[in-house]
Amino acid sequence: MAEVLLFHHVQGLTSGVTAFADRLRAAGHTVHTPDLFGGGRTFPDIETGGAHLREVGFREIGARAAREAEALPQALVYAGMSMGVGGAQQLAQTRPGARGALLLHGCLPAAEFGGWPSGVPVQLHAMEEDPFFVEDLEAAKELVAEANDGELFLYPGEEHLFTDSSLPAYDEVATDLVLKRVRDFLADK
Repeated sequence: MAEVLLFHHVQGLTSGVTAFADRLRAAGHTVHTPDLFGGGRTFPDIETGGAHLREVGFREIGARAAREAEALPQALVYAGMSMGVGGAQQLAQTRPGARGALLLHGCLPAAEFGGWPSGVPVQLHAMEEDPFFVEDLEAAKELVAEANDGELFLYPGEEHLFTDSSLPAYDEVATDLVLKRVRDFLADK
């Protein structure tokens, strides 16, 4: 079974992020879900969470993600939801021993962290008309092409954080399919 480090999205470590992790735990995986905002802070919408992120700073959030990884073994699958993709992608690309990366609702250009490492598989999941992900689509396609083992899954719809069961954007059918594909991905990690 895999050991996963899952970073939350800009609305914080919501009960929906924890529920997503719990479904992976139920399949036998170890999933760590650190609170990058600290103190259990969550936000009612993307805009408010985004304002908090800008106040804290992207670099600080990335540094917090790196500190969380330092306390864990190197043989991890790094996962992130939207904002959390930054930390997951950076660690998957720069920390030795990465077993894979799961990027949900977002993607950065692989060049941001020096190119995609050989032998590190990656899965990306987003809705095809998500206005936030549309900006990331080209980077996602390029990353998948660069990776030795990369997959991009697009789901019908326009919701951004559709895998978070605590938010109005939640799509149960799409999330069930994401989780099936993620469990298949993790099966040999």
